Amino acid sequence: MPKGIYQVPVPQNEPVKSYAPGSPEKAELEAVYQRRLKETLDIPMYIGGEQITTSKKIKMTPPHDHQHVLGHFSEGDKSHVQQAIDASLAAKEEWANLPWEHRASIFLKAAELIAGPYRAEINAATMLTQSKNAFQAEIDAACEFIDFLKFNVAYMTQIYADQPGSNPGMWNRLEYRPLEGFVFAVTPFNFTSIAGNLSAAPALMGNTVVWKPAYTQVYSAQVIMQVFEEAGLPAGVINLIYVDGPDAGDVVFKHPEFAGLHFTGSTGVFQHLWKTVGENIHLYKSYPRVVGETGGKDFIVAHSSSNAKEVSTAITRGAFEFQGQKCSAASRAYIPSNIWDEVKSGVIADLKTLKMGSPADFSNFVNAVIDERAFDKIANYIDIAKNSNEAEIIAGGGYDKSKGYFIEPTVIVTKDPKFKTICEEIFGPVITIYVYEPDQFEETLAIVDSTSPYALTGAIFSKDRYAVNLATKKLANAAGNFYINDKPTGAVVGQQPFGGGRASGTNDKAGSMLNLLRWVSPRTIKETFVPATDYRYPFLGE
Repeated sequence: MPKGIYQVPVPQNEPVKSYAPGSPEKAELEAVYQRRLKETLDIPMYIGGEQITTSKKIKMTPPHDHQHVLGHFSEGDKSHVQQAIDASLAAKEEWANLPWEHRASIFLKAAELIAGPYRAEINAATMLTQSKNAFQAEIDAACEFIDFLKFNVAYMTQIYADQPGSNPGMWNRLEYRPLEGFVFAVTPFNFTSIAGNLSAAPALMGNTVVWKPAYTQVYSAQVIMQVFEEAGLPAGVINLIYVDGPDAGDVVFKHPEFAGLHFTGSTGVFQHLWKTVGENIHLYKSYPRVVGETGGKDFIVAHSSSNAKEVSTAITRGAFEFQGQKCSAASRAYIPSNIWDEVKSGVIADLKTLKMGSPADFSNFVNAVIDERAFDKIANYIDIAKNSNEAEIIAGGGYDKSKGYFIEPTVIVTKDPKFKTICEEIFGPVITIYVYEPDQFEETLAIVDSTSPYALTGAIFSKDRYAVNLATKKLANAAGNFYINDKPTGAVVGQQPFGGGRASGTNDKAGSMLNLLRWVSPRTIKETFVPATDYRYPFLGE
């Protein structure tokens, strides 16, 4: 047990490297990228500290060059899910009883490994199979992941320090136990940091984890596991499996020791999993914690007083960084007619200068979307706009998957505020714009609030403080992360805890103390120093 009240290092956000021409970080990253490009990997599952391979191999290719094979990973089956659960439960008692400062040390070391020797490795892996450019990989796979690990340790100590008061003659204590059972982490392709955090956050609080990443993120998930192992994470604490979703769910959600789900992915899948948990609720030893962040139809609203160039830049960055494959990406915008021409000119001018191609070329702003399924879905939405009398494509609209899954940044303008592409989540480099009359600002806010079932991120641009105040109130439930005069993307751990409500998830705010509280089960302990020896209360003297 701890023999001191320890102060953990004060976390600071990891500085973002520039990767400017001639910089040492660019030279190192290019070298690692090219080395990995020439390698052919055989990636195992990690169960109970062992590397598990199978005869069924799944090919890994860069989205921007889908004919190039980077290697294969071993796909498991239901038996491997059961093995991972068994390993997790076997490791549980020793891990839960490990003093908290040792758990903290492991993840603090993992942060330092990513900041140092693994930085280029995890960034290159993210560039290769998630097709992120160097800057997008840096802010995700390196900086945000480092921030999650360091800030979570600090939040953990804040939680443990939150203790009740005590009256004379007694001592009240609150202990924050890990959940009883195992946690199932299901992680997405688009953020390496989220994949790492969804498994690491419950583990930090003393839980053991079965982790199933998206198949398109396995390549960088392996780097995360290598970091965790080098940092000293004991066997069985986090078990990494590659199993088809329904097969994994069939085992996990029927297990009596299932204690929690940490999920980021599609709304449809999350709702299905929640329904499955509900149907099986009678099987579980405890009521499971269900934490999820699912998606968004994120907005930019410009007021008539706003600066047109600021709005156009927010559209370009907010909608098209990482090909719009962010849950927070701007995918609809509402622009007043008095500034529309200037906003339109600014966006079109920006898009004419954007280069698209492989992340190996650092001058490319836009890269490929993640896979053929995503490509076909996004292309279909573009075709709907092309064939509609209610919409016009003013920029982009092209797509080609002959070499890589490339889709041009596309701007659609519609006369119908309920047009399909302004209502439905597309998850690609497509934004739909509705132009409104300046005197219809408040009515437009009502449209913004009611158009989408999602409520993840949104932004208001205005120089008029009354307009900002009105938008902030009218859109109170439309976004869990709300931005004033900034694009609706780029939440930073420790500054803007991330998560939304409505169909966007449970709003448990990754990168904050709120999320970590979901992975503990508090126990109140009252100790009385001199217990009563007579049952009679004074009022009985009457």
